[in-house]
Amino acid sequence: MGEYIYDFAWAQAAQRMGVEYYPKLLIGAPLSPATAPRFLIAPGEDVSDARHAIMEAAIESAREEGCSSVHVLYPTEEEADFLERDGMARRLTLQFHWKNPGYQRYEDYLGRFSSKRRNQFKRERNAAAEQGITLRTVEGAELGPEHARRAHAFYAATCERHAWGQVQLTPDFFARVFRAMPEAMQMVEAVRGGKVVAGAFNVMTPERLYGRYWGCFEEHPFLHFHVCLYHSVEESIRAGRKVFEPGAGGEHKVARGFEPTAVHSAHLLFDARLDRAIRDAVRKERAHLSLAVEEAERLAGLKPWPPAGV
Repeated sequence: MGEYIYDFAWAQAAQRMGVEYYPKLLIGAPLSPATAPRFLIAPGEDVSDARHAIMEAAIESAREEGCSSVHVLYPTEEEADFLERDGMARRLTLQFHWKNPGYQRYEDYLGRFSSKRRNQFKRERNAAAEQGITLRTVEGAELGPEHARRAHAFYAATCERHAWGQVQLTPDFFARVFRAMPEAMQMVEAVRGGKVVAGAFNVMTPERLYGRYWGCFEEHPFLHFHVCLYHSVEESIRAGRKVFEPGAGGEHKVARGFEPTAVHSAHLLFDARLDRAIRDAVRKERAHLSLAVEEAERLAGLKPWPPAGV
């Protein structure tokens, strides 16, 4: 349902215990697997006291509404530290982020891979031109209502293509955010024969790029990699951005230099048996996380940066 902190196994465990897992109370940004502050606290307030009061109120409200639990999704690491001290179970999950150590050009990024991998990436990227496809980036003041309509169409096309997909965002949502904050909106569009055939909707800040939704109206080999990864890596280098977060999941990103990065969540289950089981599960997950990171780094095979002698 757009949480991106997957707890299907927890829901199944609750069912086996005879516990109703739903409804549950969530604190986070809907449909957005991106780390950001989860507590809005006025300047001058004691941050620790305010956070504790907010969580007490959230827990009380959840109990009154008959929820099974409270979950804080994608808080900052510092907030996750607080929530763990405050008695919640802390969970770590891996995402794969592209990080810019100081590249000046796209070739610097390519230079960190073996020649075999570089040639693979070039073939995948060049496939678009061979199919008569060009890419363009449209952002900020260049965006118009037609781009908002296409962003929704991309999103809906992908949702409808997958069995798990649910079209939860409306055309009006995209129209409103494009009007309200164009400086943060970016569209990558793939054009063939004068028609937009695929694209991605991204959100940007001066420091970070967030990949949100991809979609296509025509299927073309490797176009997804070019639109959603290679093109945005090059654009991030050009713009001097430090991090590109392409979204949750996608182990295929590791082979393309996206680094394993821990993201946080915090959980409190009201059923004592289920809470103990979840705490045990997240402890075991965390114990295996370092092994998963080592394996991802091995698969990536990135050469050191800067290169020796530079």
